[in-house]
Amino acid sequence: MPALLFAAILLLQGCSLLSQKEPEQRDAADSPVASESSTSSREAFTVDVEAPGPVQDFLTRNLEIQRYRKLNDLGPVELSRLMVAAEANARELLNTMGYFTPTLTLELRETPDGKASREVRITVVPGEITHVSDVQIDFTGPIAQTTESEARRDAIRTDWPLRVGQPFSQQGWDNAKSTTLRSLTARRYPTGTIVTSRAEVDADKSEARLSATYDSGPAYRFGPLVVRGYQRYDPDAMRRIARVPTGSDYDQQQLLDAQQRLASSGYFNSVFLTLDTTHDDPLNAPVIAQVQEAPLQKVVAGVGYTTDSGPRLSLDHIHNQMPLLGWRAVSRLYLDRDTQSLGTEWSAVPRDSGWRTFTAAQLKSEVSGDYKVDSGRLRGGESKASDHIDRSLFVQYDYATNHGINPPPSASALSLNWNWTGRYFDNANAPTRGQGIALELAAGYTLTGERLPFTRTYARWVGFIPAGTVYSDDGTQSRGARIQLRSEIGALIAKDAAQIPSTLAFLTGGDTTVRGYSFRSIGTVRPGGTVIAGRYLGVASIEWQRPFVYNGKITDWESTVFVDAGSVADKVGDLEAKVGVGVGARWRSPIGPVQIDLAYGVDVKAFRLHFRFGFTF
Repeated sequence: MPALLFAAILLLQGCSLLSQKEPEQRDAADSPVASESSTSSREAFTVDVEAPGPVQDFLTRNLEIQRYRKLNDLGPVELSRLMVAAEANARELLNTMGYFTPTLTLELRETPDGKASREVRITVVPGEITHVSDVQIDFTGPIAQTTESEARRDAIRTDWPLRVGQPFSQQGWDNAKSTTLRSLTARRYPTGTIVTSRAEVDADKSEARLSATYDSGPAYRFGPLVVRGYQRYDPDAMRRIARVPTGSDYDQQQLLDAQQRLASSGYFNSVFLTLDTTHDDPLNAPVIAQVQEAPLQKVVAGVGYTTDSGPRLSLDHIHNQMPLLGWRAVSRLYLDRDTQSLGTEWSAVPRDSGWRTFTAAQLKSEVSGDYKVDSGRLRGGESKASDHIDRSLFVQYDYATNHGINPPPSASALSLNWNWTGRYFDNANAPTRGQGIALELAAGYTLTGERLPFTRTYARWVGFIPAGTVYSDDGTQSRGARIQLRSEIGALIAKDAAQIPSTLAFLTGGDTTVRGYSFRSIGTVRPGGTVIAGRYLGVASIEWQRPFVYNGKITDWESTVFVDAGSVADKVGDLEAKVGVGVGARWRSPIGPVQIDLAYGVDVKAFRLHFRFGFTF
């Protein structure tokens, strides 16, 4: 037995010395199909869909048979089964587009010289598209039980997107149901649901009868704001900032507006507002604000570039709760080619009325016309910001010293100011409709030389007017063209002897005013040709903006043609327009609109490139 055991051990050790295949080598040898696939990149077959444009694109993207094109080991039997399944799959896809009586022909062709050795050709005659013949929208719950909700029910039925006579598709049907549900839950009934929905299709008549029933759920009203996640900031102050309309009917837009006010206050890194629909009393449902507080202090550095003033650098320091006062302070250092400034603004938390106390100070050195101006400004008063309107009332002190050849005299002044700005755009960051209006009124006295009264008035307006709709070649995409109109008017009225700080007078020219001219280069021309700020301002602009279509599809680019005109003078009769004309492009980038313009200044007889990011008013 010991001898036999010893012999067995020797035999096992000898077997271990024989050459062995690595796992990867064994797998490759045992799987000839996988080995063949790894050495050939040629597809097993291609799929060619012959159908009208939109149908062809949709089927080509969504047919299940496309997933099997690279399986080189497919035999004729497997491919025949795939073609049978492809016909059924194509019919299902056509049904979702509203084609319920299509004619399909599937062929398998040999293509030895093609991308693959075989081609599956699917010929589609979609037939008549199905149209909506009847729509029935019903309601249950409180919205169906009160007479005051009748107007709301009628409005929802009127706004139903998939109307009688329109083509029926599964996507359109789903969108109509979800859009109507969002409309129902946007006001008073946030817990509304779809109870039943039915689409009855008569393929022989190419008609679809639609019906849907919505349950509104109970009516809700805003209750108190409950802030969660706060540590250092006063929740009552957050209530005054949010301004949730406690006691009024639930409105999703008002909730989003309150959320935006909190988010933009600077006190939080993130804010999320929800209505507590689990509360026992729907007529006093709490609004839950889940917040993540911002640091007490932070420093923000920024760099940028504009064609007006070249590269720029900014450094901001923010203190969200100043010692003793408890106010919020924002201080900024700003440097670019023509302007250097240092300023700070302190503001209190708004009161219940929405008004807040603020004070501000600024030192600035800038190029103004042909002169360099060193100036200072102190300001203090009250301000209020609402959803569309900002207003302020304040006292302001200004002084300015001019440097250059034969400069205007230094001056200082004290004034009482009222500012009002209204924004009524469809989109605050990239508007395509609506308008914005800004007014500034001031009355004061000069403090240098003879003390004389003056008034200052400034107004600006921008409006967007629809100018038709641009469609893609297949009609599935559309976006509106528009005309942008812009104007500015300013008047500084005082005796000729009044020494008014040049920072209160007017200059124009640049990216956002009169293109084709350098920044703030249009002003009053003095004897000798030097340019200074003037007492009267007029600017007008018209611009046509049109979406750009490439290869039959609407892109994120737009083309523009514009004419700008502006003038500054010390007397109304001396106003003489400086005109700029040009073309440009707009790009709807993921982070905001980008504006590129090439303008020709008629007066200076030169071209100028203007580049700007974002929209502000």
